[in-house]
Amino acid sequence: MFLAVANAMSFRKAAIDQGVSPQAVSKAVKQLEMHLGLKLLHRSTRHLSLTEDGEKLFQNANQGMQLLTDAIVGLEESKQGMDGIIRLAAPLAFGNRILVPLIDEFQSLNTDVHFDLMLSDEFVDIVTLRIDVGFRTGQSPDKNVISRKLGDIVSVICASPKYIEKYGMPLDLNDIQGHRCTGFLHPQTGKELPWEINVNGEVNYIHVPSVARFNNIEAEIEAVKRGIGIGQLSEYLIKKELREGELIQLIPDGWVPRLGIYMYYSERTKIPTRVRQFIDFCISKMNNNNH
Repeated sequence: MFLAVANAMSFRKAAIDQGVSPQAVSKAVKQLEMHLGLKLLHRSTRHLSLTEDGEKLFQNANQGMQLLTDAIVGLEESKQGMDGIIRLAAPLAFGNRILVPLIDEFQSLNTDVHFDLMLSDEFVDIVTLRIDVGFRTGQSPDKNVISRKLGDIVSVICASPKYIEKYGMPLDLNDIQGHRCTGFLHPQTGKELPWEINVNGEVNYIHVPSVARFNNIEAEIEAVKRGIGIGQLSEYLIKKELREGELIQLIPDGWVPRLGIYMYYSERTKIPTRVRQFIDFCISKMNNNNH
């Protein structure tokens, strides 16, 4: 209120600006003077002016208030517009192979949007870490967040041309047992996971003779590409390699999809425009890729 009075040099005009009575403005300024132990205004029936102390306070505080006003306005504009940071969390392989290309494409359309990407195969608490959007593979996240399914996880049995040239093509699932294979170790338990095969619409688990085992899917994909062994890999992660012939699907039977790819974000009423648009963008792109 003091700044309003100093700007207008009028209690009446300041009161109109603040939406209160002139008496309320006068009382507020007097309380400020009492708190500071300084006289800030020279008052007369026809004239109002700043004291030397009042002028100092006005010059310094007015600049600070303008900075505060600009910051609030900028924040409101950022909420409505596309300027700002989107914080993401995702599993390692999904982040590297799927999310980074999506970020690249989204930024080419929205250059004012910046990203922070945290990659971890552990489940991420997006509320505690102030993450805007999280991604996970497997089961749907808990009920404390909004969850959107982006697609099913379907595994394919594949090998590189180099492996096939050296060891030959397995004829069927039984023939796989005589071949060199790669295995995946559960990141938490360290136990090797069996392959999951679709047999007459049901999931069957088989153990394969693994010559190399990994607890990181990127490493296993690289191993299969190099011809170390035949692997069962998530199809959504190796679409490019399958399309370009770096990997060849050997046996058409995949497994019954029971796991999925999920996007999740906190339940809040006001989601910034940039975050909302990125969510819609990911849903659109992932749905197109799945068809």
